[in-house]
Amino acid sequence: MEAVTAGDAGRQEFVAAVREFTKRKCGTREQRLALTDGGRLVHSQPLHQEVADLGWVGCALPEAYGGGGGSVTDACHLVEELAYGQAPLYGLVIALVSASVVERFGTERQKQDILGSVCRGELLATAISEPDTGSDAASLRCKAELRGGDYVINGHKTWISCAHLASRIFVLCRTAQGEDQHSGITMIDVPADAPGVTVRPIPTLGGDEVNDVYFTDVVVPADRVIGEVGGAWRQMMSCLNTDRLMCGTMFLGRARRTFDDALEYVRQREQFGRPIGSFQAIRHRMADLATELECCRLLVYELASKLDADPNRQVPREASMVKLKVTETAKRLAIEGMQLLGGAGYTKEHDMERHLRESVAGTVYAGTSEIQREIIGRSYGL
Repeated sequence: MEAVTAGDAGRQEFVAAVREFTKRKCGTREQRLALTDGGRLVHSQPLHQEVADLGWVGCALPEAYGGGGGSVTDACHLVEELAYGQAPLYGLVIALVSASVVERFGTERQKQDILGSVCRGELLATAISEPDTGSDAASLRCKAELRGGDYVINGHKTWISCAHLASRIFVLCRTAQGEDQHSGITMIDVPADAPGVTVRPIPTLGGDEVNDVYFTDVVVPADRVIGEVGGAWRQMMSCLNTDRLMCGTMFLGRARRTFDDALEYVRQREQFGRPIGSFQAIRHRMADLATELECCRLLVYELASKLDADPNRQVPREASMVKLKVTETAKRLAIEGMQLLGGAGYTKEHDMERHLRESVAGTVYAGTSEIQREIIGRSYGL
């Protein structure tokens, strides 16, 4: 991992290596279909293992736990380039976000165990949402009762990304009734194969991606609590910076790919004796989209640099801006791309239809666009 932390030149080499890897492993539509069972899967574990074996998954995790000791910016470059190369590695992003909780709040033993396993290719999931508590996550009802030296967990979580692939699930549970709904919430590391855990995939347009997870008298030792008992809400809020940054970074890569696919098409497609990209209406549309895309890139890496300078810095406004701007821009690019390709964009012979499906979903992941606007607005005292 020396190349990742060796300054701008080393970072450029790292980006080039990731780009070459994705081109070689999933550069053709046929390769991507083979890796995803015809587009049904969002994550290829064999491909993920190759990335882990290269040392890239843990590029931004401390060397003491098997990582590369790189920066948040390094992780963003990795995620952006994997998304741009359309590598089916959604689980990698979920694992990095979940690992950030352990890095900040876990015990030394948990860091050695969990962060080390992430660097080796293990997948994690975090279970927050419930059927009646999506955006209102603090109203969760999943309970964990302390009985002797163990917690017994009962409840139902939903929309849990990659839970069907993860070896462990970080579950937000109510362990006490506090003075307000934000207190008394605890995060517990639950083995995905523990007795009483049931994972049921939820069919979506994107394929096998999210899940219902049921906990029925699941017994977990008390030492698997991550962070402070009753203090998980504060922990979760601090780690949402990472969640929203990584989500924005992933869709920055997707948006770049969408733009380049559209650009290639309008350069080659001819009507009325000339490439359609030479018509002013389309040329100006592409200019506007390129400008929006550059704004997104600047937002992502400005926030990454702030977190590199001060990992404990609280940046809810900036993180929500990244998530809002990038995912909404990615959606706009996909809609415009569909229009530019015309009927071709609607067929499964082109990637544009998948760009559209995934980008629309991006405005919901990690907090909807409406929630991001609420956070930004309230940060100004409104």
